[in-house]
Amino acid sequence: MELIIDSSNIEAIRQLNELLTITGITTNPSIITKSGKDPSIVIQELTDILKPEQLLFIQVVKTDYEGILEEAKQIHALRKKNIYVKIPVTKDGLRAIKKCKELGIKTLATAIYTADQAFLAALNGAEYLAPYVNRMDNYGNGIENVKDLIEMLKVHHIPSKIVGASFKNTHQVHELIKAGIHAVTVSTDVLFQMIEHPGTSIAVEEFSNDWKNTYARESLFQTKSA
Repeated sequence: MELIIDSSNIEAIRQLNELLTITGITTNPSIITKSGKDPSIVIQELTDILKPEQLLFIQVVKTDYEGILEEAKQIHALRKKNIYVKIPVTKDGLRAIKKCKELGIKTLATAIYTADQAFLAALNGAEYLAPYVNRMDNYGNGIENVKDLIEMLKVHHIPSKIVGASFKNTHQVHELIKAGIHAVTVSTDVLFQMIEHPGTSIAVEEFSNDWKNTYARESLFQTKSA
């Protein structure tokens, strides 16, 4: 299972990349605009943070077929390996995904709201499929739709990976990990929520207090005097 960060917050990404085993980073035009920085600077900062084996997903901005392909080629050239082009599953987007497969450009199909959209993108050769879990709830049951997609790919032996996206809480992430999803891309806020729990802090404080009260020191071993 792959754990991906969905953000352009450089400091939060750096911290989580040190804390956790991170597969890569996803962005989209809205995420990059929130950084307040020039897009080229954000992309370079993300590239610098990642190790060569970690994945970087950058989304096209243009929406017409020729424009998508033009930007896909530019994104593909950003790194020697492990770079993926995010393309929304519009008609032009699906066409572009199919062409990218022919050109050897790896893609992630995004802005997915139904299992059927994702399945068609998979048939066109998208390496990753990103259903918008929370937003799908506005039209039905996002988690159940993604579970359907997991089964559809399994039955037809399609190698595309599902990367759950647009999570608003840890419960949504938990349910899809439990269902066997291939990957999740999660905001820094939700990832920190997955890490932190008040009970853990209370337990650690109790351990420390018991130890200090009994042995009058904060370390496991007695410090040897010089």
